[in-house]
Amino acid sequence: MNNSFMVFSGTATRYLAEKICQSLGCPLGQLQITKFSDGEFSVSYEESIRGRDVFLVQSTFPNSDNLMELLLMIDAAKRASARTINAVIPYFGWARQDRKDKPRVSIGAKLVADLLSAAGVNRVITMDLHADQIQGFFNVPVDHLYASNVILPYLQSLNLPNLCIASPDVGGSKRANTYAKYLGCPLVLCNKTRARANVVATMQIIGDVEGKNVVIIDDMVDTAGTITKAADIMKAAGAKTVRACASHCVMSGPASERVQNSALEEIVFTDSIPYSQRCAKVKQLTVADLFAETIRLVIENKSISNQYLI
Repeated sequence: MNNSFMVFSGTATRYLAEKICQSLGCPLGQLQITKFSDGEFSVSYEESIRGRDVFLVQSTFPNSDNLMELLLMIDAAKRASARTINAVIPYFGWARQDRKDKPRVSIGAKLVADLLSAAGVNRVITMDLHADQIQGFFNVPVDHLYASNVILPYLQSLNLPNLCIASPDVGGSKRANTYAKYLGCPLVLCNKTRARANVVATMQIIGDVEGKNVVIIDDMVDTAGTITKAADIMKAAGAKTVRACASHCVMSGPASERVQNSALEEIVFTDSIPYSQRCAKVKQLTVADLFAETIRLVIENKSISNQYLI
């Protein structure tokens, strides 16, 4: 490792940036964010970054201040003559708005990609985008990592007999099928219809879960309505146990209460988003080493293909 790179963090993702720096064996860069009484804030680097490869760690989960912080960090780095500016975004927010699914709506994911590009980013390192095509919204390299690197070893460590992988909806079937193939177990699907955003109207199971230890795979859990309903239905259909694994712990509104009161044995996330609420069923696995190794490979101009378990 050389000293030509520096790692900085926004406010919300400092906990993860510190673990990434520990894995890299480097200090976390000094960055000051000054807040004004009206809610506005400014960003300033407290040490020289001229000619350095700068890695800015910040997830863009709600509220929008986290995205704005990242944009200001990128702009400040550009104006401070950083050699390259690399945005490390463990959770890329607004990704559910990846297409026009009804008339007169925005494509939020494309807008965020344009904002990052306009600010001056040279590379984006992210994990488990809600839709793979979002990579094409950027005109700079995007290193798209997968949480399966940490989730699969955890599932294997459980040594569950009669394992069955499930997808909570048809849209996540490709992801779940990849897990099922790797683990050599059957796949079941849930077919759901929504009354409106975050509200599930109906759900049916496609496949047999009787006597199986079911693991539901998803990319994120927001209000936990879909995942808990799927767990309850599978348990009622004869599943021995039901667990869930998801990359991003959004867990907004009544999510924690729903998970606690559901048929789920546990729900496993990465730490791409911090989780401070109390729910005994929630477990988080760190992705700090995954991102640290990717940063190391980028610095050394090496392939990151060995980062992909599946």
